[in-house]
Amino acid sequence: MWDKKYIDELNQRRAQALAGGGEKRVEAQHAKGKLTARERVEYLFDPNSFVEIETLVESRGDEFGMAEKKIPGDGVIIGYGTINGRYVYASIEDFTVMGGTLGEYHSKKICQIMDMAIKMRAPYISINDSGGARIEEGITSLDGYSGMFYRNTKASGLIPQIAVILGPCAGGACYSPAIMDYVFMSEPGRMFITGPGVVKSAIGEDISAEELGGAESHTTKSGVVHFAYKSDAEALDGVKRLLSYLPSNCSEKPPFNPDFRGIENSYKIQDIVPDNQRRVYNVKDVINTFIDKDSFFEVQEHFAQNVVVAFARLDGEVIGIVANQPCFLGGVLDINSSDKASRFIRFCDCFNIPLLTLVDVPGFMPGKDQEHGGIIRHGAKLLYAYSEATVPRITLIMRKAFGGAYIGMNSKGMDADVVFAWPIAETAVMGAESAVDIVYKKQINEASDPKVEKEKLIREYEDHYMTPYIAAQRGFIDEVILPEETRKKISDSFKALKYKNEMGRNKKHGNIPL
Repeated sequence: MWDKKYIDELNQRRAQALAGGGEKRVEAQHAKGKLTARERVEYLFDPNSFVEIETLVESRGDEFGMAEKKIPGDGVIIGYGTINGRYVYASIEDFTVMGGTLGEYHSKKICQIMDMAIKMRAPYISINDSGGARIEEGITSLDGYSGMFYRNTKASGLIPQIAVILGPCAGGACYSPAIMDYVFMSEPGRMFITGPGVVKSAIGEDISAEELGGAESHTTKSGVVHFAYKSDAEALDGVKRLLSYLPSNCSEKPPFNPDFRGIENSYKIQDIVPDNQRRVYNVKDVINTFIDKDSFFEVQEHFAQNVVVAFARLDGEVIGIVANQPCFLGGVLDINSSDKASRFIRFCDCFNIPLLTLVDVPGFMPGKDQEHGGIIRHGAKLLYAYSEATVPRITLIMRKAFGGAYIGMNSKGMDADVVFAWPIAETAVMGAESAVDIVYKKQINEASDPKVEKEKLIREYEDHYMTPYIAAQRGFIDEVILPEETRKKISDSFKALKYKNEMGRNKKHGNIPL
């Protein structure tokens, strides 16, 4: 038998690591409405599946009293386990240990688990709850961030990367989540490059931490955060749900759901979508008539709401949906909606998720603010993202499809695989009213009643030039379909495109207009 002292020493070190920052700091974490790092691990992973590694790693710094602050684990838990039966790798910062600050070995642990995720071709989850770089360790803590950013970039498009902000995430720490695919945040979460104190001293602006970097600001204004929830548990549930739509890596197909509940409510579309182009409707109501029941999972719900992007299932298969939203700014494309859609399209293309585009768009947003803000550059991202995508791509023109926005929303000329249209669809360079003002300006001005003449010409223009049949005659639309045929036509087309395979081009990469 071994001397008992060896076993006792190991158990003692393990207990110290498991205790984190101690009972008082655990209580403080709970008082803020937050789970501890180990409680988060237990909640996120399947029971008894998580394997922790590098539990006993400690900081090697001794200056500024660091020798007395050392705790095994160095403020971050790393390891791997299963979520819904599939392997996932994760790092979970522990705010009870030195405020979760990132030092040399803290960052080395995170880089280690990221390397393992890349090698194993499995998703990586980063749970952030940290006071930032550990000041006592100086430049070595800053260097740790650079190693993480490099690995985030190396993993991009190879494996899904999900960041979860469940506490403070400030300064350089923000950029790792920003490089990752999706960012979740709970209400206690805060994310900013410079905190309120620095903002006050630098530019004299008074602003609270919540207003500067809280969930509402980042979901509605900056677009940095994709999903926001009230509590840690709800955020982690959201992560689990997102993973159910994603493959483990770029070489796999998304997971099929054999228990899908297909619905056929396409016949309701006529009651949802008015044939009067000036009346609005909620495109989400349309989507839910033909996708599998309860499968709609929207991304960035509260940002750039004139475009809806979401995951869903059709006959158990995962699809990505990009749709204009007529009940918000008429579904027009602007700077933020172009960015939002482009990012989602490129993610779906990275991970073999077919794309469905639903079109009802009057054009790109006009005006000085949009032009000076770079609508040309941002809109070009949308064109680039669709043109670059090699996954199956199906488009349904519901009502309006005008001007450059018609092209940008996955038109036939952009190499869409199949383009459908409803009988009420209109495709043109611009709307009838604007077109008539230009083409028939002289005739209207010379008429005895210009207003009546203009209305007559608008009706004639719509009847002769804005039906989907002209585009169908030229092959720009593959088929005009009845609304009640929507689910079947889309489903059958995705099945036919299931094994689509486009060889990559012989170049390093394109130069997307960022």
